[in-house]
Amino acid sequence: MTSESVRDEKSGVEPDVVALAKVVAKLRAENERLEQLSSTTAVLERAKGVLMARSDCSAAAAYEHLTRRARTAGRTLIEECWIVLGDLPQSGAVPAARKAPGAAGPEGGSVFDPVRYTRAGPPRAGAHRTHAEVLGSVGEALARVTGLGELAGTLLNHLAGAPVHADAVMVFLSTPDGVLNLGGHAGVGAALAAQWRSVPPVRGIAAQDVVRRGEAVWLEDPERDALRYHLIGEPADRWSTRAWLPVVTGGTVTAALGVLRTVDAPFDPALRELLRAVARLCAGSLHMCDTPDGRPGPPLTEHVQAVFDALMGPAALLTPLRSAAGDVEDFRIDAAAPQSVDVAGRRGRQLVGLRVLECYPTMAGSSAWHGYLHTLETGQPYQSEPFAYEEVVAGVRRQSVYSVRVARLGDSLVVCWTGHDTETRQRELLADLQRLGNLGWTDWNLATDTVTWSPQVYDILARDRSLGPMRLDELPRHLLPEDLPDFARAIQALLDDGAPMDHLFRFATAAGVKHLRVVAETVPDADGTPVEVHGVIQDLTARRRAELALLESQQAVLAQRNVLQTERLVAARLQHALLPLPTQSLNLADLRVDVAYLPSHDDLSVGGDWYSAVEMPDGCVLFAVGDVAGHGIDAVATMAQLRFTAKGMVFTGSSLTGALHRLNTLLLHTPDGHATATMVLGRYDPTERCLTWAQAGHPPPLLLRQGKPEYLTPPEGVLLGATLRPSYEEATCRIEPGDHLLMYTDGLIERPGEHLDAGLDRLLEAARSVSTRGGVGSLDTLLARLLPDEQRDDVCLLSVHLPPEPVPDDGRV
Repeated sequence: MTSESVRDEKSGVEPDVVALAKVVAKLRAENERLEQLSSTTAVLERAKGVLMARSDCSAAAAYEHLTRRARTAGRTLIEECWIVLGDLPQSGAVPAARKAPGAAGPEGGSVFDPVRYTRAGPPRAGAHRTHAEVLGSVGEALARVTGLGELAGTLLNHLAGAPVHADAVMVFLSTPDGVLNLGGHAGVGAALAAQWRSVPPVRGIAAQDVVRRGEAVWLEDPERDALRYHLIGEPADRWSTRAWLPVVTGGTVTAALGVLRTVDAPFDPALRELLRAVARLCAGSLHMCDTPDGRPGPPLTEHVQAVFDALMGPAALLTPLRSAAGDVEDFRIDAAAPQSVDVAGRRGRQLVGLRVLECYPTMAGSSAWHGYLHTLETGQPYQSEPFAYEEVVAGVRRQSVYSVRVARLGDSLVVCWTGHDTETRQRELLADLQRLGNLGWTDWNLATDTVTWSPQVYDILARDRSLGPMRLDELPRHLLPEDLPDFARAIQALLDDGAPMDHLFRFATAAGVKHLRVVAETVPDADGTPVEVHGVIQDLTARRRAELALLESQQAVLAQRNVLQTERLVAARLQHALLPLPTQSLNLADLRVDVAYLPSHDDLSVGGDWYSAVEMPDGCVLFAVGDVAGHGIDAVATMAQLRFTAKGMVFTGSSLTGALHRLNTLLLHTPDGHATATMVLGRYDPTERCLTWAQAGHPPPLLLRQGKPEYLTPPEGVLLGATLRPSYEEATCRIEPGDHLLMYTDGLIERPGEHLDAGLDRLLEAARSVSTRGGVGSLDTLLARLLPDEQRDDVCLLSVHLPPEPVPDDGRV
């Protein structure tokens, strides 16, 4: 971290600022020297570890052997160390050239074999390797690790294949009080790691036995081993075989290395010796890993760290370190958020236990430093102005602009940084884009066979981050078999021909099958050979599930519509056969009868509206208008029953009320027992010009006499099918010459959300308006005034008219 930039003396800066700048430059140079020394020491320690593992010699003998070989060959000690680790070719050997894309051969036989596309490198984890090759690759990889978590992940990556077949790795560190702390893990999952983060000094724990006795423990029978040890993981046979090995540093067991396998096979002598050698290699790595100094922090440290782990930005908990006089000389970092980083590139928990001026040398004397002291002394929060901050990303120093907020927590300080520079904001926006779009980026360097994933890809594929990115040859195990051929062709076209890839496929995870989309392209070198692959993976599972649900819903709706259309066609044909409509007026006795029937605008329903107008044997005329509740074939069938039964009963001498009683009983005994209907039933006697009528819950007829419309007063009558004991009465009405009598169904007057009285009034006004223009005449005019554009129900209208008597001709001129 740097404060605001320092100007030279020509800028008029105070001498103490110039002196501070010189101190800063000296500290930076010293820091770079220490970084170089640390890197050199790490390489030397790893090289010594490789020799110790190969020849089972002591650390001093390994160092002497390295120095002797370097003097003999005329090389520096570091060059000799890299040769031992395998990073420098010997005797002028040149790495094998990359095969031409699509070349035949045993290594490139599979489309998903990375060797087919990458330049020569270390053997794959799944390939057959000798124990010496495994040990060499482990030693080479451990030379680069800087943390215990990285150490565990590196071990798992190199021991996952043959001959070890490891599925998980755990590294427990010993403390002076006998407690074992989980320093690093890979393949066990975060929940299990949290459960075993601290192991007290009790018996029945294999790792404790290893540290206490200094001997390896081989667990190869879960049932028998469970009687002696508390096995890690649920169920106890989650890992069939386990190896716990001591890691000795300076003659003392400082850690226990656990290698856990699902392979149900014992560790043979050669494999046991290989794992012992790996444990000896880990000794040097543990020495060089950045670990806390072991000093206990305040009681709230663990709680603060748990909060920090969930933060999206940089933050730290600082505890003051005072001199004998009580002055604050420095601050110790007791907790740090994952996004916190120092000038050496250390992040998050790697900073815990270090000092602020060790991580950020230029903080001394800065305005932020004085803000720290002021908040510590007064308890008042402090917020700085934006200042320049230098961080290291992938070994490259970059300047960013941050502001600092400080608050006191007990005897410590909580410090948060907020980024203001464009590059930081772009990174934040990119992270938000990946999270909101549920996508992540991938990069595959074909020259080094290095695969890099953004954090979102791990979430999309539900992969433990400690396992690292998935290699190409692992993909076929997760793809659905039917998707594999097309995916293989897309991969081959991308890597052999350089064709852009945009492909949909299904990927099996522990949480279920996901629908994914991958978009990728290659970056060629000067010869046109792909050297790098950039790609984006997007999770389309939610959208695909919605599309499938919508498709199923559409298919169901279409099927239901087809059923309804078929039912309507059948019902319409049945209705037409049972209820034929006359094409002209009917002359019954001395009456003229007109009929209109209009179906609803709903294409999928046929109503149960009906009428009957017929002259009886005794010269009377029978009128009936009815409406069956519901639509479809059932309504049409009930309509037919009522129409023919009512006509038959009245024809055979039944009274109108008697017919209604029997029709009510008929509906109550239908198969479903829920059919209901309304009806108006009348008998006209032409000799008396009298209409006798009864009704069952039906709208009253409308009488139009001398241009004045009036509803007939309905006699008592209840809905058919509504009750076991209905009551029906009759009423009479004389019909005079010129009268019009309208019988109708409720579709003529009903509107959604409107009271029935409003519809009756509308019919009254329409009849009055039509009558002033010369009588009802054609029913079309009346229907046009009454029916809306969107007719929701069937309408049946029966008009009975007694023509006026002719004027007698008295012979006058």
